[in-house]
Amino acid sequence: MRIALIVPGGVDRSGEYRIIPALLTLIGRLSRHNDVHVIALGQEAQAGEWDLAGARIYNIGSRHTRLGAIRLLRSLHRLKRFDVVQAIWSGTSGLIAVTAGKLLGIPSLIHVAGGELVALHEIGYGGRLTWRGRLREALTLRGASAITAASAPIIDSLKALGFAAQRLPLGVDLEVWPTREPVRRHPGSSARLIHVASLNGVKDQPTLLRALAALEKTGTSFEMEIVGEDTLHGEIQRLAARLGLADRIRFRGFLTVRQLRPVVEAADLMIISSRHEAGPLAMLEAAATGVPTVGTAVGHVTEWTPDAALAVPVGDWGSLAGAIRQVLNDEDLRLRLAREALKRAAAENADYTARRFEELYRSLV
Repeated sequence: MRIALIVPGGVDRSGEYRIIPALLTLIGRLSRHNDVHVIALGQEAQAGEWDLAGARIYNIGSRHTRLGAIRLLRSLHRLKRFDVVQAIWSGTSGLIAVTAGKLLGIPSLIHVAGGELVALHEIGYGGRLTWRGRLREALTLRGASAITAASAPIIDSLKALGFAAQRLPLGVDLEVWPTREPVRRHPGSSARLIHVASLNGVKDQPTLLRALAALEKTGTSFEMEIVGEDTLHGEIQRLAARLGLADRIRFRGFLTVRQLRPVVEAADLMIISSRHEAGPLAMLEAAATGVPTVGTAVGHVTEWTPDAALAVPVGDWGSLAGAIRQVLNDEDLRLRLAREALKRAAAENADYTARRFEELYRSLV
């Protein structure tokens, strides 16, 4: 099949930096059996083309992005007909995909992969913050031939807005993250915690740090690795110092996938503190390596609790601290969560994701 994928970015020509691993994995899997062309709306400021993960990448650049993407899709379609056009994320990507689908007479698909359906006014995040955003999302989703999303909470949000969707998680790449059985902790050892996310308002690291401060007051011995690009200019590091956690936390900054895996493998527990997630992939990567998750009730954390993860209310640092302590004090519980999480991540891996998308494409064509 000839597939057009519309993405906002995450497909840098380096293949290591400014990428979205789940997106690159999906592109690579689809490219094994299909002719995949990726339209990136803003990977670089200037327009350009390159090959990546078996696909051709067309970067539109910062000028006339929507019109440029439509023109490019029409031009490529004239050279050889596309079978489907799909947007990963709704928003502008989805609007372009639906418009192109109507113009070219082919099915259009939307994969809701982020905050398209929410309005978090306190941090200025979400696709439904303004009436224009709500109108855009309504028109886009109504015009799509099919809608998918990674987790049940997003499917429920779509249903509440009147849209039927299929659950289709962006699975972990088991070639990069081969499965590993959970490892029992040494009795009396300091707990090794990990948090993998960009430092930003949506990931809500203040809740994470306050939970860690509460955990420390219980006498629990732990070390925390925080991995992710800092978009808050040191705000989280300063809060950690004020809470007396400077000696407990190591801020690693951005790590490539190759650098990240041994850090995750060394952990006993993944911690998620987000206000909103469609996934997250970091939880699935940890699960593949035998590391379970405790986190706020978002995305896969909500789906997997209580058998493969433990979830607490969003923003509730006290409950988060309590859940972390519960798992660290009960090694049999931690291992049960880890084994079930591993089972689920392995079952819905990247090959599963690509196969499901291909089946959906064929059903529409």
